[in-house]
Amino acid sequence: MNEYKFPYLWNLKDATFTKDKGNVFSCFACGGGSTMGYKLAGFNVLGCNEIDPKMIEAYRANHKPKYSFLEPIQDFKQRKDLPEDLYNLDILDGSPPCSSFSMAGLREKAWGKQKKFREGQSLQVLDTLFFDFIDLAKELKPKVVVAENVKGLLLGNAKNYVENIYKAFDEAGYYCNHFLLNSSNMGVPQRRERVFFICLRKDLAKDLLEQKNMFKVLPKIDLKFNEREIPFKEIEDQSDTTLKDNTKISTFWDLVDFGQPFSKAHPKGSFFNDNKSHPDRALPTITADTGHGSWHYNIKRRLNDLEVKKAGSYPLDYNFCRNKPKYLVGMSVPPVMVAQIATEIYAQWLSKIQCS
Repeated sequence: MNEYKFPYLWNLKDATFTKDKGNVFSCFACGGGSTMGYKLAGFNVLGCNEIDPKMIEAYRANHKPKYSFLEPIQDFKQRKDLPEDLYNLDILDGSPPCSSFSMAGLREKAWGKQKKFREGQSLQVLDTLFFDFIDLAKELKPKVVVAENVKGLLLGNAKNYVENIYKAFDEAGYYCNHFLLNSSNMGVPQRRERVFFICLRKDLAKDLLEQKNMFKVLPKIDLKFNEREIPFKEIEDQSDTTLKDNTKISTFWDLVDFGQPFSKAHPKGSFFNDNKSHPDRALPTITADTGHGSWHYNIKRRLNDLEVKKAGSYPLDYNFCRNKPKYLVGMSVPPVMVAQIATEIYAQWLSKIQCS
């Protein structure tokens, strides 16, 4: 395990959080995947804003935040009673809900339409939430803003949406750049590709600027990671030999190779979201869909909770409260992925700003 900067096998009770790198606040925080990443990197996470009661229950149980706000970000950004701490942030973090842009979703057909997530939540237009988050950044003025989203945001007609994100960050007073990162190169046992918008407040960027082509000037930051891919066979629960056979899947089991979706063998292409894992590759993205996903490579069962936690680099002693582990992990940014990014933001930006 020592070959990795941040071990994916860990426990909250044993973790040492130095809290000396700066203050963070997290929006759309779910159960705290990104929060744990910032903590692993040495940051002090003050709290969160979240709309899902079950998610914030788990967040509070595991992180005991100083501040936690259970409300839509549209209401949160309008607050006039926010604590002074939130106006002195080093990083404002957020993962606006992204199913409108996922390649597995409806994409363009869902743009501009309201959606109600889970019980107890409000109707929201998903593709405006990113701009509500930027409005909050404009109000709080943190040194750095980090926003995570799906790879589909960079594809097809969604590219116009990215241009609007850049414009909004520019108007809010931030230099913005984005990176498509794969968690399997960052010490996470999962091939999860995500877009990260990394933004620096313009008045702090004087000594960090570089010239791009002849016109565009941006803060320089290098986010290249090359850790060894962690194959499924290293995280599988070998004690779980229980067959949880699915008759429909069984029909196609022997017709599908390792690492392939069962839709390859189905005459109508069904079971696209079910795949046979590859023992020598990192698992595909862990999704929030508890009815579908990866299966063991030679036992007819889906991933169990222990394997899901390992694949998501979640602590083994995490208290999921009323949430199913696969749902919560599938909704979260892997902690180790965020820890890697946060470490570079501190080393390349924040440490230099604080020293100037």
